[in-house]
Amino acid sequence: MGKLQLVNSCTEKHFQDMSLLHALGWRAAYQGYIPDSFLSGEITDGRWVPVFRQNWQEGVYRGLLLYDGDLPLCCATYGPARVDHAAGDTVCNFSSPDLAAWGELVSLYAHPDSWRKGYGSIVMDEILRRLKAAGFPGCFLYVLQQNDRARRFYEMHGFTWDGHSLEVALTPDTVLIDLRYCKEF
Repeated sequence: MGKLQLVNSCTEKHFQDMSLLHALGWRAAYQGYIPDSFLSGEITDGRWVPVFRQNWQEGVYRGLLLYDGDLPLCCATYGPARVDHAAGDTVCNFSSPDLAAWGELVSLYAHPDSWRKGYGSIVMDEILRRLKAAGFPGCFLYVLQQNDRARRFYEMHGFTWDGHSLEVALTPDTVLIDLRYCKEF
């Protein structure tokens, strides 16, 4: 094992590594909840590269990667609450005007081979530290209702469901529910 290092995402390699972690995470975490045809056809390794590049160029949402040497283990996207718009490549409107002053964890994905090794906690703790230092009163995120593993992870980090949910229509036959989890600082 090499040296663990947190890196701010700002290069094409970083954007590619983040996109790959997202794709691998989606394929592993959502198998059985999202049709295989969607996962194999829509969730490509490079799907989110343009989104991460745009996020960096606009300077609103930031990416953070955890590496073991050159191996990407986990990544996250974070920033101010998305309000009155869907930021990036999303399938629904994640707008949360009632939490406009808060920070948002837009995404957190780890390589499936590195699940349950504490890497997600390293990234989560750093994101929460950064959002708090930036003056946000709290952090929120959306998590798929069926994703029990992720919900337990967020609950372990002090997040609770605030009663807000939204429908995510991936395909005409696949409508999922995202729950909003919140944590005050």
